[in-house]
Amino acid sequence: MKRILFICTRNSSRSQMAEGLINHDLAGRFEAFSAGTEPSFVNPLAIAVMNELGIDISRRRSKGLDEFAVKI
Repeated sequence: MKRILFICTRNSSRSQMAEGLINHDLAGRFEAFSAGTEPSFVNPLAIAVMNELGIDISRRRSKGLDEFAVKI
């Protein structure tokens, strides 16, 4: 399975929506994650739009890049 990391500034809308779409539509082939350089909160409007598509991202949280850093 391939993994994808979507990165944007706040990790509040676009990257959250992309993560939700990939994990919903391509589950089993891809696993998506999202993070931001300045994490904040998941935008309620992004949650509403995804709900219209039947995808629930309401329990997601905004994450920083440091959560995905590889430690060697």
